Amino acid sequence: MKLRLYIAFIVCSLSAYAQQEPQYTQYMYNMSIVNPGYMINESGIVQVGTLYRTQWVGLDGAPNTANVFAHVPLTDQIELSVNYLNDKIGDPLSLSQNIFNIDAAYKIKLKNDLNMSFGMKLGIDNLSFDAANSNVATDPNFQNTSTTNLAIGAGVFVFKQHYYIGLSSPNLIPSDLSASEQTVFTNKIHLFLIGGYVFDIDDTFKLKPSVVVKEVFGAPLSFDVSANVLYDEKFELGLSYRYQDAVSILAGFNVSSALRIGYAYDFSTSQLNDFNNGSHEFMLLYKFDVLGLSKKYSSPRFY
Repeated sequence: MKLRLYIAFIVCSLSAYAQQEPQYTQYMYNMSIVNPGYMINESGIVQVGTLYRTQWVGLDGAPNTANVFAHVPLTDQIELSVNYLNDKIGDPLSLSQNIFNIDAAYKIKLKNDLNMSFGMKLGIDNLSFDAANSNVATDPNFQNTSTTNLAIGAGVFVFKQHYYIGLSSPNLIPSDLSASEQTVFTNKIHLFLIGGYVFDIDDTFKLKPSVVVKEVFGAPLSFDVSANVLYDEKFELGLSYRYQDAVSILAGFNVSSALRIGYAYDFSTSQLNDFNNGSHEFMLLYKFDVLGLSKKYSSPRFY
């Protein structure tokens, strides 16, 4: 009986978590993961980065997420983005998700420095359920299973020097993964509305509020609200709130004009607070000035 309850808990947890993917605290530094219309919009600059998130530390089988990405401008109007994401939850019963996609965004100028970009996302999404390391591995009802699906997404991104707003769906094709006649993963259609602004407080300080609203068909509405303060274009510190889930502290440091490191700590405000020690998220960004154009930028973007 205890084993059956444990299995039921894991299966329910996997399904519930999967419906809210992706979930990042530092989402504003790689918005292409949810919006293929996002562009860094810096000619000659190739940006690469990585993000690692370990969630609900201290809770056995808690999610771990790794993301590697790159933004490559082809022309002043066309930019490609590449994302690879690995996500795992559960122990010893585990669900793994591996996503690889390529985005293509096309920019049009609306007026002055106000731009709009449209993007399409194309990729593959591999889901696998693994019971090999558990004590139910010999049970025919709990055998390993996996599926690979096509992922197609779309988004629009409107941006200016000091603000942005975007609407997107990173995957328009729903899919399921079942084990033991139960659905352990439901990849439903997600909608993301993202916006932010950069306020110049004075010559030294900038205030950067942002928000992301997440709608999953069949699940409650969720949103994140954050506000970061940037000092001397080098040091950044902020707070974030995720509705009914967590309060976060964010910190960032521009080591140089090309290298940025970031960290976020989430403190759970849900019922899981009694069972974990928070979540950690690490980020690294690096820009390659391929054409030697960085010195020509008089107004760099801060998102």
